[in-house]
Amino acid sequence: QVQLVESGGGLVQAGGSLRLSCAASGGIFSTYAMGWFRQAPGKEREFVAAITWSGGNTLYADSVKGRFTISRDNAKNTVYLQMTNLKPEDTAVYYCAGRRWDGLMTTARVYDYWGQGTQVTVSS
Repeated sequence: QVQLVESGGGLVQAGGSLRLSCAASGGIFSTYAMGWFRQAPGKEREFVAAITWSGGNTLYADSVKGRFTISRDNAKNTVYLQMTNLKPEDTAVYYCAGRRWDGLMTTARVYDYWGQGTQVTVSS
């Protein structure tokens, strides 16, 4: 059974930075496409970023493009989300997700594995 565990969330002021990590276990991490999603109170879960097996291709939501960077280290079974110039509207629970098939997918329902989430709060 694949398990994903996020870490790195917290409280930061607007304009600050955070780096989220998602450690995978129980599967062959290098064969999973990975993604980050977020969910704010009262809102639906939304796509943030995705990365292919090799890490050679990435995709971002327009709202985070130029501010967030997704990356992965297959040797460490970990995917990262570097977040810079954070805004109050970035406040949400952030989830990492894994998919057994390669590709840059923006729809949550096509991902097979999910972490428990980590809270990111950006104060103004």
